[in-house]
Order: sequence, then C-alpha cells, then structure tokens
Amino acid sequence: MWVDLAVPLAVLALTVAAAVGPASRAGAMSAVQAIATGRAPRPRHGFLTQRALARLTSVPRPVTLGLASPAARPGRTFVTVVAVLFGAAAVTFGVGLATSLDRANSAIRAQAMPVQVSALPPGVTSGQAAPAGPGGHPGKQKLRVVGGAAMTAAQQHAVTTAISAQPGTLHYLTEANDNLSLPGLSSDGGTQVTAYGGGDPSWTGLALISGAWYSQSPGVPEIDVNTLFLTDTNTKVGDSYVMVNAGHRVTVKIAGEVFAPGNDVNVYMSPATLTAIDPSVSGPGRYDVSLKPGVSADRYAGALSAALGDTYELGTESGGSKELLAVVTLVTLLTLLIVVVAGLGVLNTVALQIRERAHDIGVFKALGMTPRQTLTMIACSVAVTGLVAGVIAVPAGLALHHGVLPAMAHAANSGYPPSLISVYSVPELVGLALAGLVIAVAGALAPASWAARSRTATALRTE
Repeated sequence: MWVDLAVPLAVLALTVAAAVGPASRAGAMSAVQAIATGRAPRPRHGFLTQRALARLTSVPRPVTLGLASPAARPGRTFVTVVAVLFGAAAVTFGVGLATSLDRANSAIRAQAMPVQVSALPPGVTSGQAAPAGPGGHPGKQKLRVVGGAAMTAAQQHAVTTAISAQPGTLHYLTEANDNLSLPGLSSDGGTQVTAYGGGDPSWTGLALISGAWYSQSPGVPEIDVNTLFLTDTNTKVGDSYVMVNAGHRVTVKIAGEVFAPGNDVNVYMSPATLTAIDPSVSGPGRYDVSLKPGVSADRYAGALSAALGDTYELGTESGGSKELLAVVTLVTLLTLLIVVVAGLGVLNTVALQIRERAHDIGVFKALGMTPRQTLTMIACSVAVTGLVAGVIAVPAGLALHHGVLPAMAHAANSGYPPSLISVYSVPELVGLALAGLVIAVAGALAPASWAARSRTATALRTE
C-alpha cells in the first residue's frame, strides 16, 4: 500500500519542483517582456553566436541558424541536454549490463563443455532414464553424478575410445563429484567438490576472478574455490587451507578464485587430491566434452550415443537461459522507456521553440526558405545539444555500469572476473556517443515536420 501512495506523491512532488523555476521567472516578468517573448532573442542571449556563425559563408544558412539556436535559450538548452543525457546514459548502461549478464551466464554454465557422458546403473537403459529428443538421443539436461557412481575401468575405456573417435571432439575432461564437510564451512548438505582430470581444467570454460587453475603435477596439492568459500573461511588466494574429512587430513594451497555465484560453496581440485581426502571416490562419474567450432552438440551427442549404446546417459548443455532472457528483456524495456521519455522531452522543447518562433519561421519562408531547409534548421538546433549530451553520457553510463555490476556480484556472494566489467570496445563507445544525437534528432522530427509543412501566411500571422 505504501508503494501505491508513495509513487503518485513522488511524481507530484517532482512535477511541482520542475515547475517552480519557470513559474517564478514568469511571475517576475514584466508585461512588455511577456509580450515580446519569442519574437527575437536579446543581444545577450545568443546574438554574438548568431553573428559569428553568420560569417561562415561556406556553411548553408539553415545550418548556421539552427546551430545558433541553443545559445538563445541557455536554460532550455541545459534542460534538453539533461533529458538527452539520461536517455543516452541509459543506452550505454543497458548495452553494457546486457553484455555482462550474457558473459556471466556463459561463465556459470561453462558452455565450453557442452556434452556430458555418464554410465547408467545396471539394468537401466537410456530410454528409461530420459525421453528421447529430436535427434534420437536423450533430451537436453545437465547431469550431476555424485561420488559413489564412478565408472569402471572398462566403462572409462569405452567412453574415451568413443570420444576420441568422434571427428568433432576438441577436448574432454573426466569429472568426479563429492560432498564434503570441511572446516570453517557450514553449508547445508556439505561442500560441493568437483575434480576435473585428464586435461587442463581451464577447458571447462569456468571464469577465474583471480589466480590460476590448480596444478595436477606432484607437489603441494592445489584447489580452486569460489568467493563464498574465501568469505566463510576468511582466506584469500595463495593461502594454505587444511581439509579434514572422516579422519583424512590434506593441506592444500588455494590457487585461484572461480566465478561461481550463489549460496553454495564450491571447491575444484584434481582427482588425486579428491582421492586423498575421500578415498571412497574411486574414479570419474562423468566425462565432459568440448567440441570444435561449428559442431552441433545435439548431432555430436546422437553420434556418440549410437557408438556407446543405451547403457550410457548423454546430456547436452544449451547456451540459453530463461532467467537471463527475462533479465535482459527487463533491462531493454527500462532502457527503451528512458529513451522514449528523453525523446519526448526533446519533442516538448522543440515544439515550444517552434511555437515561440513561428513568426520568425514565417519570415524565413517569405525570404525563400524551403520546407527541407526548415527541417534542416530545426534538426541542427538540437544536433549539437544531442551530440554534447551523448559524449557526456558515455562516461556517465560507464560509471553507472562499473558501480552496479560489483553490487550485483556482491549480492550473489561473489566477486567478478575482469571480462564481466570490460565489455565495451572502442567502436561501441563511439557508436554509443552518437546515441544522444539520434535521440535528439528523433525527438525533434515531429515538430520540425509540422514547421516545414506550415504555410508562410499562417506563420506570419502567428503571435
């Protein structure tokens, strides 16, 4: 209820605050000033600018008349700059936030390993485990095989042979999963532990916030953890940590911080380290496969399923996310809303300017100004304003993006990798700087078209 009451009251307060300045100026204006308003700018309101631009004989006169127009009404020009600035900054922020969220989704879902293979329990076939998809293989799903469902040596050999024989294979990793109760952590259900083996763990596509992936060479065991682990254990990358589980004790070094937001503590380590802390995990429970560019995950999974038979479960990880689509759609709609409001602000200002200068426009038309030249003059009157607002809006949007993204990551109990904050390229920034120009010109087109179509006699009679 308080929201329903607060919103209209806030809108009313903002409206009154916006009207106080112009209303005070109108109340203090003399009758002569009020009658003369809009007929001609006073010398101290843009007259020197108009004289200076008039000397540019190489520039068409409608262009110079339009460029000088903002100087005649500096207060109104400032309001227009602010309106366009909000719109252009919203575009810059929206583009950056959507890109950051897409990269975060890619990092979380680890799209570099789109195919997963695991063995089914004895007596269960793939047809009983999951419905068949369009390609004849199990439907899209991400399987999570917990410790205790390890593949036998024969199954591992069969899977590695089939994966190596597929022409679309780029890399593959073994994956073993376990839940451990580790010191300093009070996660419900234990700490999620994942051990990648058989290759470089960076192939998973999981993003690192800092540090490096754990080394699988002999020596001091290393682990990678998410931000929540570091927060709960009051450790940092490079520190040592003692893992204790069911009488087994292993001292490890924290090699890196993995981007894995959420309320779960995640630990990544080599299979040898996992076996040392929990000998009950005898082998991998899953194989994760990354594909060569252009290879379809569904077709690859179908071919691999035919080679392995129905005693193995195959899943494909799609890159889509309904949650991401919902958030990006919301960001886009809010951005468009602010852009439309900014455009309407420009339209309102230009319409007021045209109404005030209708007599002047009639004089220009009487002296030979064509409708196209009238349109050019009015468009140029907001072009510089829009361009200046767009240039200012880019750093403003960048600052907003760089301030909001860390707050979002913190709310998700995580830090963020550099790739999530550095999302703007130089060509994009140049294009975004022109967003203010586009908003200003688009907002001015409707009243400018009306002025261009108006008849000379009608304009001359306008008071």
